[in-house]
Amino acid sequence: MRVWDLLADISFADLLLCVPENEEVTATYTVVGHVRPTTSRSIYRSEMEGHRFVSGERLFFDLARETGQVIDGGLILQVPVERIRTLSVPVVFEDKVIAVLARDFSPDEERMAGDLEMTYFFLFRRIARMIAEGSYPFPITASDTEISPRVSDGLLMVDEQEYVRFASPNSVSVLSRFGIRQVEGQKLESAGMPESAIGLAFSSQVPQLEEVHHNGKTVIIKCLPILEGEKVTGGLVLVRDISELRRRDRLLLSKDATIAEIHHRVKNNLQTISSLLRLQGRRVVSDEASRAIEESVRRIRSIAIVHEILSQEPSNDVGFEDIMQPLVRLVSENFTIPDQQVAFEITGEIGPLSSSEATTLAVVLNELMQNAIEHGFGGSLEQAPVLIIQFEEDSKDLLVTLVDNGIGVSADFSLEQESGLGLTIVRNLVEIDLQGTIQVFRGETRGTVVQIRLPKPPEPDSLRNF
Repeated sequence: MRVWDLLADISFADLLLCVPENEEVTATYTVVGHVRPTTSRSIYRSEMEGHRFVSGERLFFDLARETGQVIDGGLILQVPVERIRTLSVPVVFEDKVIAVLARDFSPDEERMAGDLEMTYFFLFRRIARMIAEGSYPFPITASDTEISPRVSDGLLMVDEQEYVRFASPNSVSVLSRFGIRQVEGQKLESAGMPESAIGLAFSSQVPQLEEVHHNGKTVIIKCLPILEGEKVTGGLVLVRDISELRRRDRLLLSKDATIAEIHHRVKNNLQTISSLLRLQGRRVVSDEASRAIEESVRRIRSIAIVHEILSQEPSNDVGFEDIMQPLVRLVSENFTIPDQQVAFEITGEIGPLSSSEATTLAVVLNELMQNAIEHGFGGSLEQAPVLIIQFEEDSKDLLVTLVDNGIGVSADFSLEQESGLGLTIVRNLVEIDLQGTIQVFRGETRGTVVQIRLPKPPEPDSLRNF
């Protein structure tokens, strides 16, 4: 509806897009679109979409549809608004009137319209004629974004020679910040604003959007060509100063680059620490001390994997599936079974996690995979060892399940009574750091099943608003 927002703003009125329910001369119309102005108050307290104007209630709709002309309906009486001034514009598509656009506002007899309002009304009538000719909305439009300029940001009216004939007070303020003091009677380019949107819009006869950098400032310009038949007779130009937005963008990019560099350095430091520990482990005589050092190295390396992924991502969130493959490689390199290769199967996925959550979960899975290889696949096996890691999520929770086909835990296994360091670390990380739950039990036939249930992180604000 952005193509109609512009018209509501320059007409200071509500726009109702009304579709006839039949081909009769006097028809009933259904309101399929209602656009309120941002430059003036709306005369309707409730949304008009779905409202029906019964046959004969708005005769100017029928006249506009029959003649294909813009009809000024004068003053009419209508509930819930006592007095409405309306204009009926036939909406043409492929040489056929398919709807009527009503411009409705409540006139103020005690106040005369000023130059700005009269210019805006004039522009609206010119575009209304384009609607009646079937040339508006344009078949190809400039890509509107959240920062695209609106009427309230600043409006210029240019003639067919690209000279500015009118500049709204807001547009004058925008241009003055670029060092341009006088623009009416000149071309924007002659006044000192390097732009090509107007010329491109006139030559292509479709709207053009351009971002212009000038004197250390940034302005976004949108030009809408005004047509009569196949001839360009002028243009409506919207301008918006987005210098502050672009400055914030640059700060964010700089911040993202800094965060990525920090993660990169943390990863390098962790790798250095793990290398130093490995050197120390080679000098240790005690087997128990050597194993403790190796376990510390492995845990540090699992944390380093997360920081390596984060150093490549601009956000603080990371997709955990990006972590699993290097995590599996880490476990495979450190733990092997004589004459056998453990097959890892990873299924499903979960949404992005924060860096702290991803780091904690990586350590948890690292411990559990090591546990499965060390204890689950010891001794003789009837079949090739397989370790399945499955990720699932529902509306509230994330579920991570590990299933192996090893010898399995005992039927009376209790995680609460388990005193091993690895599972103690896992339990504390899941229950305290991740605020989740963990269950460990024997599979239906053999093997071990570990189920971790975590509360689903809230959606970012940017997604929650959709």
